[in-house]
Amino acid sequence: MNKFFFIAILSVILATSGYAQEKKEVTDSSAQKTDTLPYLKYPTLPAFNILLLDSTTIFNTYNIPEGKPIVIIFFDPDCHHCKDETKRLLAGMDSLKDVRFYFITSVRSFTRLRAFYEEYHLGDYKNIEAVGRDYEYFFITYYGVKFVPDLVLYNGEKNLVKFFDRHVSVSELYSLTH
Repeated sequence: MNKFFFIAILSVILATSGYAQEKKEVTDSSAQKTDTLPYLKYPTLPAFNILLLDSTTIFNTYNIPEGKPIVIIFFDPDCHHCKDETKRLLAGMDSLKDVRFYFITSVRSFTRLRAFYEEYHLGDYKNIEAVGRDYEYFFITYYGVKFVPDLVLYNGEKNLVKFFDRHVSVSELYSLTH
């Protein structure tokens, strides 16, 4: 008898929970999706920390001045796609000299980060204003990173222009920043 009672109760619970999870049609046109990434909900440059190449100085993006477009490049120093993207951007850097660039990674190895910095002579470009590590993994969650490289462009007033998943051409960056 107890076994039968237990099976009957379990059946009622399962049937009820299945009904409760049935999808309901949303009729309110102003309803927001709850799974929207933060950068889409808050389209201004967020403040987050970057540990710079000296591995002791912390730079916060809040301190990026307004007035010029901003590109944040999220990369991995060992990623071939990231290396190719960096080569393309550096080749067109003359046309992007009025754009501020910030290269960030979540890779823990400062040795690999410094090797990337030196291989591409990033210090030779006045508009590459910071290279460092996103040690709090902010960029990954805020922008929903799935692949690298990812680039995000903000205008001179720190408003989002566009998020680029894995690739952007110099000509497209130029057209969006001029």
